[in-house]
Amino acid sequence: TNRLGDLEFRVTELEAGDIGALPPTQPLGGDAGAAPVVAPTATPAPAGAELAVGEQQSFDRAKGVLGQGDFRAAAQEFEAFAKAYPGSPLMQEAQILRGDALKQSGAMADAARSYLDAFSGKPDGAMAGDALVRLGTALGALGQAPEACVTLQEVGIRFPGSAAATEAQSALSGMACQ
Repeated sequence: TNRLGDLEFRVTELEAGDIGALPPTQPLGGDAGAAPVVAPTATPAPAGAELAVGEQQSFDRAKGVLGQGDFRAAAQEFEAFAKAYPGSPLMQEAQILRGDALKQSGAMADAARSYLDAFSGKPDGAMAGDALVRLGTALGALGQAPEACVTLQEVGIRFPGSAAATEAQSALSGMACQ
């Protein structure tokens, strides 16, 4: 938990953000007996979740822009979605996709922050493992190998047996972790 808090601090510092506005870091490690979490493959809102008028359309529009390869515009669309629908059940996926768009446009520090926001906002969410994997690989690309290793190792601890844990293990094998 302390290391993740440190990562939040460092990414915010890289972006010249307001360090004092950082929310408290959620505890890591989870319940050892917890069932593995598997990320959903579909975009529709979770069952039972109610969406605001235009929320799904706004999300789909941003996703469509991303699919067309206009990464800067997609990042802006996802940012607008996050501002317009802050409590959305689609928020975690929107933040991950925003991070992907930022990464593709070359803004790796901003992408890492978006992945961190996706995880921090819902550390037990269905896509939390994916957010951590992406955060770990982004940190590695930013030259922060020790933090990347810790982040990727945490995926296997929090989400054992998941697709994200397998992906994290693959990413770890390409890094010089101790």
